[in-house]
Amino acid sequence: MGFAGKRMLVAGAGVSGVAVAQILQKKGARVTLQDTKTLDELGDRVKSLQQQGIKLALGQQNEILVSDFDYIVVSPGISIYSPLVLAAEQQGVEVISEVEVAYRLCPAPILAITGTNGKTTTTTLVGEMAKTTGKRVVVGGNIGKALSLEVEDVTDKDLVVAEISSFQLEGARTFRPVVAAVLNVTPDHLDRHKTMGNYMAMKSRIFTNQSSQDYVVANYDDPLVREMMNKAVSQVVYFSRKTELAQGVFLKGDMITIAWKGKTYPVCSIHTLRIIGSHNVENALAACGVAFFAGVAVSDMAVVLERFEGVEHRIERVATVRQVTYYNDSKATNPESSIKALEAFRGHVILLAGGRDKHTDLTEFMKLVKEKVDCLILIGEAGERFAQAAREQQVEHIGRADSMAAAVQMAHDLAQPHQVVLLSPACASYDMFKNYEERGRVFKELVHKLSS
Repeated sequence: MGFAGKRMLVAGAGVSGVAVAQILQKKGARVTLQDTKTLDELGDRVKSLQQQGIKLALGQQNEILVSDFDYIVVSPGISIYSPLVLAAEQQGVEVISEVEVAYRLCPAPILAITGTNGKTTTTTLVGEMAKTTGKRVVVGGNIGKALSLEVEDVTDKDLVVAEISSFQLEGARTFRPVVAAVLNVTPDHLDRHKTMGNYMAMKSRIFTNQSSQDYVVANYDDPLVREMMNKAVSQVVYFSRKTELAQGVFLKGDMITIAWKGKTYPVCSIHTLRIIGSHNVENALAACGVAFFAGVAVSDMAVVLERFEGVEHRIERVATVRQVTYYNDSKATNPESSIKALEAFRGHVILLAGGRDKHTDLTEFMKLVKEKVDCLILIGEAGERFAQAAREQQVEHIGRADSMAAAVQMAHDLAQPHQVVLLSPACASYDMFKNYEERGRVFKELVHKLSS
């Protein structure tokens, strides 16, 4: 479906907002970019858009008449509960996301992955596996560049692998991947989605528009994901780390195995994986499921899995200093993700946690901290609530630091040979950093200074 001649309001001048505004303008749409920030705050990246023929509606005082537009395109940072979106819906103006625009402009089949945790690792794995088919493969979405930019030049002979967040699915109306994956669903972003039911409904949009010819790869071990699959029209392919399934992707002993329509395909032993932790076994199982239905040979899946060293900011080994190994897990922006990280180690961990509080339940997280962590060092706005939750679980050694530099120095001073120092915040980063990537990079720079 084309957008030529359509009046498009793009809400939010972040990375994806600017990208989709540029793409729509190239496709012949009449584009206005709206943001509550001023031109001075947004800088040169947005100033240059005016020369491209894109109108700007910036600043708090700018009143937008939504009825002047055919579509409102919302960036991931704009909630569907925002006044602009609610006004558009009341007046019958269609509200879509940047990912929806990308889908409507994309002639290539899409493999799409969502879930609370594990999205980036699984998406990257699927991308590497898909490349073995000889097709041109584009990877984007919630990883790397905006999806609308990534699909700009693709053809129907190519393959698109997309990491999709719940925010991006809010405005997904017709989005239909040929293979979708739902990795897991745990409480996250409830400040935005309000209820767990709303959050699950948004995640479900990744497969809502699929047909019986499409596939959805889903986590059998997650009861909420299984509940979501009751609404699937597409063919449900389960993966499981805990159960040997009659059909799907599972472990037969220590062997990753695919069973489909009476045939069984051994892939590789989990002991050949370089990525650590049981959660990464689940990511590998899911990736094999998606890749199988994208036509990837099982032998090629095995080669990719045995070579894959993981992605940045996910239990990433940084350095060993004085016989203490430092790991960067800055992508752990919720307790469930940090639980997965802690489970990857036998114990004797010095844990750096805290940041922008999402007000999620900390009980299970702090029980594991009590079991595995020798010292908990807290940073950021969530520090006091995390400290209280830790004390409730009888965690004894709790430190506070007012900066990442102070936290790393404290960990360095405390650490004994063969302990592990792990940054796994269980929180968002926005109180101290631009994003989790910046948080991880700062941590790594500080660790490398220790080693030098």
